[in-house]
Amino acid sequence: MKNTRELLNFWEDQMKLSHTSSNYFFRKSPSHYHMMLLVMNAYKHSENLTVEELKTKLFKTSRPKSALMITEACEKNFFFLEKTSNDQRKKFIKPTVNFIKEFEDYLKRLREISI
Repeated sequence: MKNTRELLNFWEDQMKLSHTSSNYFFRKSPSHYHMMLLVMNAYKHSENLTVEELKTKLFKTSRPKSALMITEACEKNFFFLEKTSNDQRKKFIKPTVNFIKEFEDYLKRLREISI
């Protein structure tokens, strides 16, 4: 029961954070959360994820909606686009340094609760 209470407290603390934070943005919908996990998984495994690959991997989300979500995440400075040297049309999506820290803090807190 202690872990349940701690998880509830953690969630409530997360929801109290500013609506401009990643906590709010990536919890707007399952697709937003899925996008965050896909980008961070690619980052953690040192893989290059293109914008087109991300649009394809986001299930139950249309390509125009996916493009809008990616654009918004970049505008909010959670992600940025990196052009490849070989093909200037191909862009990799990467997390910003600030978002990486936020994400790491989030995972650290979740690990503490689950012990």
